[in-house]
Amino acid sequence: MVIAVTLIVSFAIRLTGDPAVMLAQGAGSITEADLERIREALGLNQSFLAQYIGFLRGLVVGDFGRSFMGGTPVSDLIGRALPATLALAFASLFVSIVVSIPLGIKAAVSRGRWPDQMIRIFSLIGLSFPNFWLAIMLVLLLSITFNLLPPSGMEGFSSFIMPAATMGIILTATNVRLVRTTMLDTLRSQYIMVARAKGLSNTVVLYKHALRNCSIPLITYFGLQFGGLLGGIVVVERVFNWPGLGTLAFEAVSARDYPVLQGVITVLSLMIISINLLVDIAYGLVDPRVRKE
Repeated sequence: MVIAVTLIVSFAIRLTGDPAVMLAQGAGSITEADLERIREALGLNQSFLAQYIGFLRGLVVGDFGRSFMGGTPVSDLIGRALPATLALAFASLFVSIVVSIPLGIKAAVSRGRWPDQMIRIFSLIGLSFPNFWLAIMLVLLLSITFNLLPPSGMEGFSSFIMPAATMGIILTATNVRLVRTTMLDTLRSQYIMVARAKGLSNTVVLYKHALRNCSIPLITYFGLQFGGLLGGIVVVERVFNWPGLGTLAFEAVSARDYPVLQGVITVLSLMIISINLLVDIAYGLVDPRVRKE
């Protein structure tokens, strides 16, 4: 998977133009011989296959090369940006899970009644918001109009609120519908009827028995959703000037900085694959039937 992703990205970014021309901009008059010297210094005079094999050799030892813009090791750039992206992704997913599970359960229990209808309407509205539009509206309202939160940057807890809310609201709209659907199927099960017949409280029935038994599809989706967050967080990071991998990848594309973009995509791919593995392991922890298989 990693090889396929990096191969496609490495090939595609080379179709965007010549980094040597980008580096030569602003240097005044420059000849083709000057451009050739820049390409040779960057290793761009080699064939695509030779460049890619060199990248894979460095990847084995954790060396992503050096940025074309400044010569900084790519691993250092990723090391500075990765914590910011992970923090924002975890915060967004946490907000979504904490809000969507109670709302989804409430909608399932109140099926067909007004709480269910209201929750479904609000989830549909949330699904209709593009993340970039919601981010801009939050900045206009909470930062510019009321001056309650910082509009950009990563400085303290307050700077997390708007980016995490932007991603969390959109995720919550999807997760509420998923929790409601899985809970409706689970609540029709015979063991739920037995639990109610034993006189267990409604809270115990819903959160201990029903929620645990419908957790496998939820864990699957939450895991995939976290991977999607890592891959799709670029727009939100750009709006809020968040110093994460999304911003780093955007700047690398703009500057045609091949090593940086290849390094970012590789790290994201490895993380998504790791998340899928952790999801599979989590199945056995929440459902004894999976462990027996």
